[in-house]
Amino acid sequence: MVQIGIVIVIGIIIISMAVAMYMNTQYQTNFITVKTGEPVVVGPVEYTVTFDGTHKGNKETIPANTFVKIKITAENISEEKTRISKSQFYLIDEKQQKYQPVYGGFSIEDLSDDWLEPNKPVMLTTQFDVPYDETKQYNIVVRPSKQQSTVDTALICITNC
Repeated sequence: MVQIGIVIVIGIIIISMAVAMYMNTQYQTNFITVKTGEPVVVGPVEYTVTFDGTHKGNKETIPANTFVKIKITAENISEEKTRISKSQFYLIDEKQQKYQPVYGGFSIEDLSDDWLEPNKPVMLTTQFDVPYDETKQYNIVVRPSKQQSTVDTALICITNC
């Protein structure tokens, strides 16, 4: 009787470990690596991100360092509207330091928060306040928005790839 109980407990432990490993693989982030100008699909959106230069801001928004500007072409490839926001993007330098985008109303294309209509590409820009060095490598990370159920995340090399 005790032996049957031990076998049942061991069986439950093995089954729970198998379920935990399966769930871990289902929700583990899938990094997709591309270079600037190459399209990448994250969730229901196809992104093409390119380096658009640097600038020193405007009268209202002046960076502590230098603004690194990127151009984003985003197309919703699903049949339903989906959200795009600046919180989906961040820049990583060679030291793996993360930089959040800065909204400053620099142009009418400046990304803040918006809805993407199905099959209608939009062109947006955003910038990051970083200690820019033209000899270093910079990457953009694109994460899905909260409403987009995907584990895909894009890593896009924008300079010195």
